[in-house]
Amino acid sequence: MPIEIVEKEHLGYLNIINAQEDQTVELKTKLNEAQRLGNEFKSKAVITFNTTIGPKRVDTTVWAVTEKYIQLKNNIHIPIKSLIDIDF
Repeated sequence: MPIEIVEKEHLGYLNIINAQEDQTVELKTKLNEAQRLGNEFKSKAVITFNTTIGPKRVDTTVWAVTEKYIQLKNNIHIPIKSLIDIDF
C-alpha cells in the first residue's frame, strides 16, 4: 500500500510519533545533505515520517537540522525520531 503524501501546510493537523526504529544515526548524513540541497539549490526532499494513523510523506525543502528536529518552511518542525526515510 503506497504511503500517502500530505501537503506541508497540513502537517500541523497530524499527530507525529516516533518511528518504529530510531533512524537518527543512519539518517544524519541524509539530513545534512537535504539541508544543503534546500539552502543552496532550493531542492526539495521527500521525507517519510510516522504518525498515529500510519506513515506519511511530504515533499518539501529542509531549512535546518537541529539535534532533535528538522525545520521546514513556516517554522514547521518534524522530530528526527519520527523519520522513516529521506529521498532526494
